[in-house]
Amino acid sequence: MKNWMKMSAFVLTASLMTSMTVNANEKILIGLVTKTESNPFFVKMREGAKKVAEELGVELQSFSGKFDTDNDAQVAAVENLISAGAKGILITPSLTRAIVPAILRAREAGLIVIALDTELDPKNAADATFATDNFLAGVMIGKWAKAQMGSKASTARIGFLDIDKSQPTVGVQRDQGFMTGFGIDIKNPNKYGDEDDPRIVGHYYSQGNEEGGRAGMETLLQKDPNLNVLYTLNEPAAAGAYEALKAVGRENDVLIVSVDGGCPGVRNVRDGVIGCLLYTSDAADEEDS
Repeated sequence: MKNWMKMSAFVLTASLMTSMTVNANEKILIGLVTKTESNPFFVKMREGAKKVAEELGVELQSFSGKFDTDNDAQVAAVENLISAGAKGILITPSLTRAIVPAILRAREAGLIVIALDTELDPKNAADATFATDNFLAGVMIGKWAKAQMGSKASTARIGFLDIDKSQPTVGVQRDQGFMTGFGIDIKNPNKYGDEDDPRIVGHYYSQGNEEGGRAGMETLLQKDPNLNVLYTLNEPAAAGAYEALKAVGRENDVLIVSVDGGCPGVRNVRDGVIGCLLYTSDAADEEDS
């Protein structure tokens, strides 16, 4: 159980089992609700959860949204699990405030709910949270970017590919962490967009996917063709941004930093697509990256 995702699934599934009284012959149903099916990070999460569920003899049902901010699909998944008699839910919430009423309904129905990777807002809406310190992850890539820029950091032109206008907790924490690491006054740490640092070109909501990353990069370049540093919420957004830069011959001129750490992202670091990727799991350990 060396893989981080498998270990988290083991700990969380075991927590669900040991915290409930069930008949020895009763089949325990647990739900896993991720943001999408396509992001390598969540693919590995599902694979790890499935393997551990088999080892522990519990039934696992997996659900996901069609895109990173598909709250309706996540609400429907939670409601389905309540109706199916699930004992607990593991969820990576897409819209961290909008999903809370459904989470509270699940808990009122007796389910244990554990948030993975992303905190709910408020955090105590879940029974527990198992996640990376997303603010610290942002700080680390911000410090790295500032060091790479050297004396040019003070005059950098910085773009941000965030996730959604609703500002889910994971997006706020990574964004504000990056700014802190880079030396930008973040004002209110619980939201982004209120900063007045002249180095900031702007924010674009990428929805955490390649298409959004590409469109966001194009928009930011239109605002400032001299943009030379790009923060992205995750590696799919970073990959899309790189394609937009490549299309205009700027792929070697912009320093891209990101967070997550699936195999495609690690390969993008190796190939020079992403300058720095904060690795939040060892999901690539079992694959040739």
